[in-house]
Amino acid sequence: MTPRIEDYALIGDLQTAALVGRNGSVDWLCLPRFDSGACFAALLGTEENGQWRIAPKGADVSDTCTRRAYAGDSLVLETWWETRTGTVKVIDFMPQRDKSPDVMRIIEGVSGTVDMSSVLRLRFDFGSVVPWVRRSHGHRVAVAGPDSVWLRSEPPVKTWGQQFSTCSAFAVSAGESVAFALTWHPSHSERPKLIDPHKALKHTLHDWAKWTEKCTYRGPHREAVIRSLITLKALTYAPTGGIVAALTTSLPEEIGGVRNWDYRFCWLRDATLTLGALLSAGYLDEAAAWRDWLLRAVAGDPADLQIMYGLAGERRLPEMELPWLPGYENSRPVRIGNAAVRQRQLDVYGEVIDALRLARDTGMDDKPHAWNLQLSLLGFLESSWREPDEGIWEIRGARRHFVHSKVMAWVAADRAVRSLEDDPSLPGDADRWRAMRDAVHAEVCEKGFDAERNTFTQSYGSRELDASTLLIVRTGFLPPDDPRVVGTVDAVRDELDGGGLVRRYSTEGESVDGLPGDEGSFIVCSFWLADALLHTGRRAEAEAMFERLLELRNDVGLLAEEYDIGARRQLGNFPQAFSHIGLVNTAVALAGEDAAG
Repeated sequence: MTPRIEDYALIGDLQTAALVGRNGSVDWLCLPRFDSGACFAALLGTEENGQWRIAPKGADVSDTCTRRAYAGDSLVLETWWETRTGTVKVIDFMPQRDKSPDVMRIIEGVSGTVDMSSVLRLRFDFGSVVPWVRRSHGHRVAVAGPDSVWLRSEPPVKTWGQQFSTCSAFAVSAGESVAFALTWHPSHSERPKLIDPHKALKHTLHDWAKWTEKCTYRGPHREAVIRSLITLKALTYAPTGGIVAALTTSLPEEIGGVRNWDYRFCWLRDATLTLGALLSAGYLDEAAAWRDWLLRAVAGDPADLQIMYGLAGERRLPEMELPWLPGYENSRPVRIGNAAVRQRQLDVYGEVIDALRLARDTGMDDKPHAWNLQLSLLGFLESSWREPDEGIWEIRGARRHFVHSKVMAWVAADRAVRSLEDDPSLPGDADRWRAMRDAVHAEVCEKGFDAERNTFTQSYGSRELDASTLLIVRTGFLPPDDPRVVGTVDAVRDELDGGGLVRRYSTEGESVDGLPGDEGSFIVCSFWLADALLHTGRRAEAEAMFERLLELRNDVGLLAEEYDIGARRQLGNFPQAFSHIGLVNTAVALAGEDAAG
């Protein structure tokens, strides 16, 4: 039986991360980076595609722990198993690495004596390669091609090989502990220096405590905000500052459907909202690292600006299918890479320029070349904004004149004008960008607004709606009390209702995205609705929406991409950065400036 998406918890080392189920199994881990091949891919297949389960002896794979929680404000997961003979606590974490990634699993006796079992099935390259396993200096070593993994325990426990798995059996009594360490390194290099699991635990707890102390948010639901910030930090690739959209690939937007995409990359559409979330909570270093990643990634010919990049700004992210994986609950195909990288999305120009404007407004040290880069992007957008594109949601249907894309073109010109007005020493023609801004505004209001229904539409000439139009009020395109803004908020809430949450757009009939099937309610869009309700003077409704969204989090505070109201379960890739960004930004907006420090 496949665990539900919300049955998983996250551990990570700021370069990659793993998902640990309530049944004690690590079912997803890519090594050594977020976008590397997975050595545990049971999440998208079966146990034979790789997993590592530690649980009481005899516990069925469907048996789950008694309870679990993170240790304070950290990414150290504590799981309790209560049995008829006693209680144990399993501590799972990944210390922030020196050179090599480690997965640490410490089993502590709480009461009585519990017989435990560990079954390690390593399968490199997304569950397709069974490694050769041997003993070396009392450790188990698994090697296949470029990958090598070492498994050791302290103290040593009884271990044997069985059906291409490494099995261990041991007993833990009150006050005792057994620690396992799994370490990856390139197979051509020497084994990395061993680290003490217990010392690593202390250092990891200290590192997270030191980091969370920086949070300046002091408003309501601070625990939820900090957990979302920790999740965003966990999805950050520390060497570059890039933030992946999610840890996983191919978790379905519809169970059994084909809307399964690889989210282990960095999207420009998230730029301004990500920066705002980090800055509002006092994380200036992380915000600067994200801004710097952004500048490096988009450098070059503005005509070649991509909608997403790799962790270090890589441009080639070819999409392919993995036929040997049956998919999560048989949701095929399983994909790696993302063909949407070649799409045209004009909104990303506005995202980049808006993010850089926000960085400047908040006093972040400006980069000498940043303004010239923005002028270059604007120059391209000036001649291109009238063209159709694939829009913010990366549709795989025909290009259209999406309203959100046009609004973000307006944002690009508007932020340029405001920057020139604030700092006349900057080079640039403010009148030129004002003219562009006015032209975009006039066209959107003429062609993207349905006067009969008093709402902005998904695209020019369409009657379909799109949740991205909720961002109109946030961008400043129109004042919040404008009847067209209020009408749009009401129309989106009513027509894109997903059981009290918000869908991105309609997938019924001849859907704009060109794909079969349906999807759940998009969680971040529901946060956008809460924001829009607040800005249009309906605080009570905004607070009610926010409270409902908090209830969608799993038991350790994590959110996926979407939610299925009917099945009462999370859908899509997990955990989703966009969902947690939405939580932070909405919490800060509801709390007001004082609570944000």
